Amino acid sequence: MPSLGADMEAGTLVEWLKQPGDKLHHGDIIAVVETEKGAIEVEIFMDGIMGRQLIAPHTKVPVGTPLAIIEGVAGEQAKAAPKAAEAPPAPAVSKPIAPTAAPGAAIRATPAARKAAAARGLALDGLAGTGPEGAIQLADVERELSAAGAPAARKGLDLDKMRHAIAAAMTRSKRDIPHYYLATTIDMSRALAWLAATNAARAPEARLLPAVLTLKAVAAALRRYPKFNGFYNDPGGFVAREPIHIGTAIAIRGGGLVSPAIHDCDRLSLDELMAKLRDLAARARDGRLRSSELTDPTITVSSLGERGVESLYGVIYPPQVAIVGLGKIVPRPIAVEDKIEVRPVMAATLAADHRVSDGHLGSLFLNAVDARLQEPEKL
Repeated sequence: MPSLGADMEAGTLVEWLKQPGDKLHHGDIIAVVETEKGAIEVEIFMDGIMGRQLIAPHTKVPVGTPLAIIEGVAGEQAKAAPKAAEAPPAPAVSKPIAPTAAPGAAIRATPAARKAAAARGLALDGLAGTGPEGAIQLADVERELSAAGAPAARKGLDLDKMRHAIAAAMTRSKRDIPHYYLATTIDMSRALAWLAATNAARAPEARLLPAVLTLKAVAAALRRYPKFNGFYNDPGGFVAREPIHIGTAIAIRGGGLVSPAIHDCDRLSLDELMAKLRDLAARARDGRLRSSELTDPTITVSSLGERGVESLYGVIYPPQVAIVGLGKIVPRPIAVEDKIEVRPVMAATLAADHRVSDGHLGSLFLNAVDARLQEPEKL
């Protein structure tokens, strides 16, 4: 059972998406796990053959419990508690394939999909499957039930449990991590003017949001100041990470918060980053995140600007060593070349781990974020 965050102690195996004998490739989604943060798609980061499954669906087990045997790994068997690689590639997404079997022929479907369909009187024949070779998975059944107005098979989020788990992780963070806090005000005039000019000729669905500029600016600053991008673990200390996977705080419907990663933010174009952000937000709110998106964020960016908050000071999510807070863009009078002008400004804050960096380095990092936002055309 993979650890999907510092606030996770156990998970429930909902469904196996791979069966004994199936070939496995790096990045394949092999199972669905239920946590306080919803249903998470678990990826595998090794090649091999699916062997014996050690845990039956609908079983809750502690983090670290082996789930299955993976055969053919370096000539040996390996117990699979799937772990995220340093920079896992995005797994290929299977397109829905309508079953082509003749009437009466066997329908390819996972056990969980069959059980959910039978419980609600849903016929599987004619249902499009997104699994290997068009196999029908639990998600396909849920999608069909949802479209028909029937209740989904997976349970909804237990927001009380989620908040309890997050609170426990934040308590440990404040107890164990020596936080220091910095704040600055960023003039967003150039960024917003460039954004308006860029969006003017675009259709609404293709327009960029200010969030992509701030994420890209943070990513660029992290490339220059890598001590804010990595993990601190006892007893090994801090290890900087080469890939920049920014965890983006997303509010869940009904309450609660998750911070899944957008991978390789510094290497994405603004349009690619916008597409990733929209996709991630939609899947997070539907409870369809992948394990790597929760296990490998190297820093978190949290923004409550859309909620009207002008500034926020975050709590570091271990084992990360920093969190950036972004507030609402508001008009404020500021001094510009010996005169006062009203300009749109944004408060940016940094909470960082004093075991890894200090206020001087933190100031340089925030200044680098500011500098990149003054040249939005270069992002």
